[in-house]
Parts: sequence; C-alpha cells; structure tokens
Amino acid sequence: MARANQRPVVKLRSTAGTGATYVTRKNRQNDPDRLVLRKYDPVAGKHVLFREER
Repeated sequence: MARANQRPVVKLRSTAGTGATYVTRKNRQNDPDRLVLRKYDPVAGKHVLFREER
C-alpha cells in the first residue's frame, strides 16, 4: 500500500535571485536530497538552476 507522503509537493525557487518559483512533486525514495532542476526563469529570460526550498 502506498503512503500518502511518498510524493510530496515541493516548491522550487530560482537561484538567480528573481523570486520565480515552480511547484512539482518528487519521489522521496529516489530523491532523498534536495531537488535541483534546470528550468526556464521568465523574469531572468534564461534557463537557470531551481533548488527545492523547505
């Protein structure tokens, strides 16, 4: 039986300091550390790293 908190909703904040955010889900079993994704920052106008904030 799957636990409800296996795939929690996490907020990703831009490392460019623009305040842009994305919201996604992650699997805690596969990614126990903080998630880091390279995504498009519409404020900066380019792709930057987005880190999971807690």
